[in-house]
Parts: sequence; structure tokens; C-alpha cells
Amino acid sequence: MNEIILIKNGEIALKGQNRRVFEDALMKTLRRRLAPLGEVEVSVAQSTITVQPQGEAFDFEEAVNRVSKVFGILRFSRACIARKELGDICEKAAEYLAEPLRRAATFKVECKRADKTFPLKSPELARELGGYLLSRFHHLKVDVHNPDVLVVAEVRDQYAFIHGNQLPGAGGLPSGTAGKAAVLISGGIDSPVAAYMMVRRGIGLTGVHFASPPYTGPRAEQKVRDLLAVVAGYAGRMPLFIVPFTEIQEAIDAQCPNELFTVIMRRFMMRCAQAIARKEGCKALITGESVGQVASQTLDAIVCTDAVCEMPVFRPLIGTDKEEIVQFSRKIGTFETSVLPYEDCCTVFTPRHPRTRPQPALVEQAEQALDVEGLTARAVAGARLEWIK
Repeated sequence: MNEIILIKNGEIALKGQNRRVFEDALMKTLRRRLAPLGEVEVSVAQSTITVQPQGEAFDFEEAVNRVSKVFGILRFSRACIARKELGDICEKAAEYLAEPLRRAATFKVECKRADKTFPLKSPELARELGGYLLSRFHHLKVDVHNPDVLVVAEVRDQYAFIHGNQLPGAGGLPSGTAGKAAVLISGGIDSPVAAYMMVRRGIGLTGVHFASPPYTGPRAEQKVRDLLAVVAGYAGRMPLFIVPFTEIQEAIDAQCPNELFTVIMRRFMMRCAQAIARKEGCKALITGESVGQVASQTLDAIVCTDAVCEMPVFRPLIGTDKEEIVQFSRKIGTFETSVLPYEDCCTVFTPRHPRTRPQPALVEQAEQALDVEGLTARAVAGARLEWIK
């Protein structure tokens, strides 16, 4: 049976004159994500995007899985194609939806007649199709308020489409339609969730990770790759810059007060990430910080950290607690990787008693012992670029 995917846009429908720009971005993403599965045609007509395989080799089941992770899609349906004839519509509906109808106790029929030349109006087609299904599935009852199965027939220009209950999409906006930002990505629970949340709002990502060999090892770097690969399942291919951070951390440890180590380290991270972001055409930074979660995330520490930034810093988790973040990480599939016991540079040289209310003037005075520009420039120059798919 000829099976397709029908996609309903979410917020894209509200974009007015810019709607086509967002639809084109969504279709481009779909083509790129589905191309490895076989030849496919992606088109839009009458506010619905259609994904239609062009050969028998197309992996339809994997296509459904991938479509469910593409941002910009509110709902989608697996559907079959029928001729614009009452008899074929009824037969295809009974055949295509046989399994869910056998399991159901109640059903409802909805019909949409986009082609006004079709001889039956929508209520008439619904009545005929409903009667036919009752004649084929004698156990069923009609429930127009809360049916187990919703049977939908959409009569379009060339064909009629038959589908059942809609499947949830990822929502949000197509990746890249809201510009680019650099995310400071560690191996912890928070930053991958923050990355996911910003991608969902249409932000294209550049990853920035700080490595401190020999204090951190290759397994810590692989952990970050694996976490970003999960996010890339929603965002698509993205660059990752791995920044050598050992020299900076050793300099801070040797020349700055121990209680200020964390906040000075964070300021260097922001400087390096901002420099990379500019080169990559990014307009903002993203972190996984939540107010008060650790010493470096008090309001005073955040103010002190942001003082070195000239571009906006987005913190989508700022008002969440740890349990909420953990639940979200489980939902998107990053939690199990995040809790693997491979340390990142944020845990190296951690002071026993960090200052929770650092003053910018005090921190700036402490940094005078360091070659801030030279350390930052060498770290950025030594960053290694990889691509995450």
C-alpha cells in the first residue's frame, strides 16, 4: 500500500508573510534528515507538508522516527493514498486502519474536502465512510467526543489521504531559522538540556567544550560527542570546538586566590567561547546555568561572569531546579550518558571553599596577575574542530 507522511506545522502557521521562509527551512531539514533512507519527495500544499517515498527501498519506519525529532512539526500522521472515489476511500480506510480499529472499542470519522469538485460534501463523506466501517467492524461504536481511533479522510487535488490518530511532533521552530549561537557544553546533565531547548526555538548550534589534558581524558571528550550527537538528532549536523584549557587552569591555580578560581575560570570560558562564536557567525552564547545550583551560579557570580561578555548569554534553565532538569534529560535521552563517571575540566582544581558572592572589582584585581589576552588567544588558536552528526 502506498504510504506517506502528512505533517502539520506548529508555530509556522502564525508567521504571516514569512511563513514560506519557515516552511522552506523545515522542508530542507526534512530532505537532509531523510536522504540517507532512500529517495523521497518533500512538498507543501494547502498548509500540509507531504513526505512521499519514491522507491520500495525507503526505510519508512526510520523515517517516522526521524520526522518525530524535527523541530517545527506540531503533529504528523502516517497515511495512505486512495483514489478520489467513495469506494476506494472506504476500502483503503478499512484496510489501512484495520489493526487499530480491531483493537478499539469506539471510533469517529472526520472528512476534509479541499477539492470542492468532489461530489460528496464532508459530512456526507463522513456518513458514508462511517457506515462502511461499521459494516466491516461490527464491534465498533461511534464516539464523537473521545474516540479510541480517529479516522480521517482528506480529499485533495489529486488524491484522497486516509490516516488515523495523529502522532506528536517535536514542536518549536525549524533549526537555524532564529540564527546561530555557541553553547558551552560540558559532560554534565545541564548543558545538553540547555542546548536542546534553544535548538527547539530555531537556534543553530556551535558547540564549545573545554578539555584539560592530562587532568581530563579522551573518554570525557567522547562523552561530550555522544551528548551532542543526541542533540544533533534534533538539530542536525553541528560543529564542535574542543578548546585546550590546561594552561589557563594551571595559571589561575598558581597565581590567583583559590576561592576565586571557579569564577575566574568561568570568565575565561566566556572569553574563549565568545571569540569562537564571533568567528562562526554566532550572535549569542548558551549555558546550562541555574540560579543558585552551585557556587558559580549565584546571582553575584553570574553578574561577575557576564561582565566579560559583549554578546547576549542565554540561560534557558535559569529558573529550573535539578530534578526538573534531570527529568528533561531523561525525556530527550541524554541522562544516561551525562552521569557516566568521566570528569570534565569544571571539576579540576575545584576550590574547597569557593566565594559565592564575588565582587567584579576583586576578581579583576586578581586577574591582573595573569596574561588574560595571551592565555585566551592561545586557547582559541589551539581549538580543534570536529563535526557532530
